Amino acid sequence: MTFPLDTYNQISPAHVRELAHRSGDGLDVTLVWYPAPNHIGVRVADARSGVHFELRVGPAAALDAFEHPFAYAPATARETAGAHRSLATA
Repeated sequence: MTFPLDTYNQISPAHVRELAHRSGDGLDVTLVWYPAPNHIGVRVADARSGVHFELRVGPAAALDAFEHPFAYAPATARETAGAHRSLATA
């Protein structure tokens, strides 16, 4: 399930726990936990393409989704990010 970042940004930061974060080549990926509804999310912000989204994932897939977020993303996010990155390296 994919949600626009503003859906979860309405939740107070005090109610969100950052579990892991990585950044590189304009890509920021954050693994977060929302204790109240007990949901795990992976936030992705790609500065080069402008793509940003949050995936809701199950506990068993959380680490894999954090390491490979575009594998879990909808095709539109993958295509948009890929097109922008291809243009940047051309």
